[in-house]
Amino acid sequence: MTPAADVTGKRILITGGASGIGAASALLLASRGAKVVIGDLAEELGQQVAQQGQEAGHLVMFKKVDVTSGDEVRELFAFAMQALGGLDVVINNAGVDHMPAPMHELRDEDFDRNIAVNLKGVWHCMRAAITCMAPNGGGHVINVASIAGLRSAPVLSAYSASKHGVIGLTKTAAIEYAKANIRFNAVCPSFIDTPMVQNTLAKLDERGQQSIVKASPLRRLGRVEEVSSAIAWLASGESSFMNGHAFTLDGGMMA
Repeated sequence: MTPAADVTGKRILITGGASGIGAASALLLASRGAKVVIGDLAEELGQQVAQQGQEAGHLVMFKKVDVTSGDEVRELFAFAMQALGGLDVVINNAGVDHMPAPMHELRDEDFDRNIAVNLKGVWHCMRAAITCMAPNGGGHVINVASIAGLRSAPVLSAYSASKHGVIGLTKTAAIEYAKANIRFNAVCPSFIDTPMVQNTLAKLDERGQQSIVKASPLRRLGRVEEVSSAIAWLASGESSFMNGHAFTLDGGMMA
């Protein structure tokens, strides 16, 4: 009997794979038989994740990349194509946030960085994925967005703008490339217990921390394994009729 969310033999590239959701997804997918390349700017952490997967007997490789650079993204995809022999799934997870602030107080550099990494970086990777997948029968691109891309996100205006853009790119590409058998879907988590969220919490007072933790009706942060398990399902053949969808993992915030 084929196990649920079977990804055996799938060739998968994950950006932002050195920590958080990306690292958890890489290790889970590899443990289920996928061949994985992770890309990240954090070289030491990325190498550690790859080593952890290799020590468990799985195929996990790392390459440093800055997703804001189109040239570096193309180099990453060329590396993955050569190392894996092709790409079946690309998970665009690399992202940043910014210190919560009213829109009129947000610094130019914070807005620019969020757009450069979260939106243009995803666009670079989507474009590279299409170039690799279209001549080879298709594939699946999974963009990690956020519920901040589906609703208002007070004091997170730059982050929200970038994630709304990711969902727009996802839906547009899903229609443009359906005939090429390339599917595009987005994963939209709420606050997940990742290093990025913990870094934000550390900068807030107790009231601010509690407002984030209790934003979900479940009254807690999401866990990385809850998101990586959903990504694993999307990466499997079981999601084969899903295209152009924004998949929420928010404990009920959008209900």
